[in-house]
Amino acid sequence: MRLACSTDPEEPVRRPRRLAIAPRAAVVAGAVLLILALVLALRAVLASTGTGGEPAPATAAAGTANASMRAHAPAASAATAPVSTRGSPAPGGSPAAAGNVVVHVTGAVTRPGVVVLGVGSRVTDAIDAAGGVAPDADAEQLNLARVLTDGEQIRVPRIGEVMPDPAPQPSGAATPGAGTGSGKPGDGGASGTVNINTASASELEKLPGIGPALAQRIVEYRDSHGPFASVDALTDVPGIGKAKLEALREQATV
Repeated sequence: MRLACSTDPEEPVRRPRRLAIAPRAAVVAGAVLLILALVLALRAVLASTGTGGEPAPATAAAGTANASMRAHAPAASAATAPVSTRGSPAPGGSPAAAGNVVVHVTGAVTRPGVVVLGVGSRVTDAIDAAGGVAPDADAEQLNLARVLTDGEQIRVPRIGEVMPDPAPQPSGAATPGAGTGSGKPGDGGASGTVNINTASASELEKLPGIGPALAQRIVEYRDSHGPFASVDALTDVPGIGKAKLEALREQATV
């Protein structure tokens, strides 16, 4: 018995095609999915903590504390500031505040003007507040250690300038060396002259342009060199020039 053989060719078996994905594209797709998952997770965490709404209690408390510290900082600085304001003018020209004195510094200083100092300050403090003496100043004519009084004026003379007799102090206190004498030689008695050979340092300050420093120089020069032969001999004392000599000549004697 013969088997019938089919002469028809066999049809090839068709297999389903698989979608081919490049490795690089797969990596990129995975990264995108990972980033998307992280973003969703982060949004969920932020939503659970209330971000974008009211701050957490601890954060709100810290913000309140910082605001309070900033509000009190200027007050604390003002409380620790010194009472004396050297070199600053009195506000609006009003009287000095309690604990301060207002003085007017003129003459051979760097910054002439009104300065405010603490009670108990001295002439040297007022000059420093005005920027210090100028190069041509003759501060030896001033008593730098004198205590200031409110409302007074301090003039720093220049070299060769003759200072006028000091004006009475605002407090009404007598100027050192002023007043009537007893008539003894050298004290500026009835004649109004001062004997430069017998007068003390305080009595010599009555002469025009002679301050405490110059008066002490005259006494020291007289003690070491002997009495002055004439009033003109005062020019031998350091700090006394011809202009100053002419200013005091009529009130000095030997």
